[in-house]
Amino acid sequence: MPANGNDPAGGPPARDAFGGEVGRGHARTIRAPWQADSVPLVREAVASDLAARGVSEQVVGEAELVVTELVTNSLRHARPLPDHTVRIHWKARNDNVEVEVSDAGGDTVPAPAARAVWATSGRGLRIVRSLAHEWGVTQDEKQVNVWAALGGPSRRRVTT
Repeated sequence: MPANGNDPAGGPPARDAFGGEVGRGHARTIRAPWQADSVPLVREAVASDLAARGVSEQVVGEAELVVTELVTNSLRHARPLPDHTVRIHWKARNDNVEVEVSDAGGDTVPAPAARAVWATSGRGLRIVRSLAHEWGVTQDEKQVNVWAALGGPSRRRVTT
């Protein structure tokens, strides 16, 4: 798929599971149904869109993992937005990608869990923190946004 999102055979632009044109514009926002079945669809939408924009395979893979963790955490620990969705927004400039997941918040503010070797869950935000060169949480009375910036220098990534 070329960087402009058009079919190489000259057909109409490719569309993802949410009806959006793949690789079109500078940024993209989708609202996914508040259900576990949405996670792989969101992951695929983000990955195919970023690949169509010419983002490197490494950063696309990191974005897939980060968006999967953020959406899963949202579904597990928060409440849906008023329209019973979770909002996913991303933008890319070259290999710099920002991903943001928004929901109606939960009982706690999103934060990495304490390190626990034998825990069967609780590593999601630690994974996000290890891949992102920046990440954070913003909130107001209506929603919580967890965001991550990828593709730049990470304070935790080991480079060789």
